[in-house]
Amino acid sequence: MAFEDIQFPVYRKYKNNASYFKILSRNQFEEIQIIGTKAKVNLITANQFPEMNHIYDLVYNHEGLGSEITENEYLEALKKV
Repeated sequence: MAFEDIQFPVYRKYKNNASYFKILSRNQFEEIQIIGTKAKVNLITANQFPEMNHIYDLVYNHEGLGSEITENEYLEALKKV
């Protein structure tokens, strides 16, 4: 599927469960970072090429970067914030 055809939002997480992602568009995502028993949310707008590549890599799971999750899994992680 072409990147332009992706239906956003898309949900992903790192395999170590340290970060959860809600990818809102080709150039914007929310990240929940889990730090010990606490968490924080960051809204990132990709203005530079490496950030844009990171979004692409998350969507297509480049080199096993993470795994696909459901919206409910993302919302459960959000409760830790």
